[in-house]
Amino acid sequence: MQTLGYIDGTWYQDDNHKVIGPITQSIWMATAVFEGMRSFRGTSPDLDRHCERLLISAHVMGLKPMLTAREIYDLVWQGIERFPRDAELYIRPMFYAEGGFVVLDPETTRFTLVWLDRPMKAPTGFSACLSRWRRPAPDMAPTEAKAACLYPNAARAIREANAKGFETAIMLDPNSHVAEFATANLFVVKDGAVHTPVHNRTFLNGITRRRVMGLLREDGVAVEERSMTMEDVLAADEVFSTGNLDKVVPATRIEDCHFQPGPITLRARELYFEWSKAQTRK
Repeated sequence: MQTLGYIDGTWYQDDNHKVIGPITQSIWMATAVFEGMRSFRGTSPDLDRHCERLLISAHVMGLKPMLTAREIYDLVWQGIERFPRDAELYIRPMFYAEGGFVVLDPETTRFTLVWLDRPMKAPTGFSACLSRWRRPAPDMAPTEAKAACLYPNAARAIREANAKGFETAIMLDPNSHVAEFATANLFVVKDGAVHTPVHNRTFLNGITRRRVMGLLREDGVAVEERSMTMEDVLAADEVFSTGNLDKVVPATRIEDCHFQPGPITLRARELYFEWSKAQTRK
């Protein structure tokens, strides 16, 4: 089985079960919110936090969730248990509005949940370049939500990077400080210390980001959140990303600078996956 879905209380095993129509409000007004969760080797790290953030995102957008975080958590595990234990799953629950005209009708909120059998990226490294497209300020977009409307700008940053021969992009905030990679949080290592852009609400304060920061600090590594420039990134000893899709992955090329997966990057990855072993169903 490659794909499993749960919609309106019914389970589906087709690739893309149809749930919307041409007048669905969240399609033409981009008011859907979602989460990305992972399951691998019988674990699902920080699943409770992802479920809680999904509800926060829904409320930010004016949606009216009909499920609690605990109910979503239990549904996610029911789906995980239908797959082989060695499956590497990407899990995506979503709230969206069926009705409304420009402003959504919260009473028409719907919920879908899908499990995709999608292996994680090997930690061999990735490339990135600076994009001309920026992350919006909090008064320009619903940046406190994991909302679908934020991703077209990230997508065009990736398209721009791909056209230049890079895999992804680095995006700045409105003040020309580094915000993040297009779809993942950014870290650099310099002289044995880890630095990451301060969370200024122009990008999501990633759940994996915060987990890795905590694990590194517990391991005795200095971790600092601060305003960063592109020059700081290019002058780094190591660069890596954190995100739910691939967890902790080294960057091996930023613009014309080449990097090796360094000891702190490898340690961050080791710490995360060691910690994750204990994240079973509660």
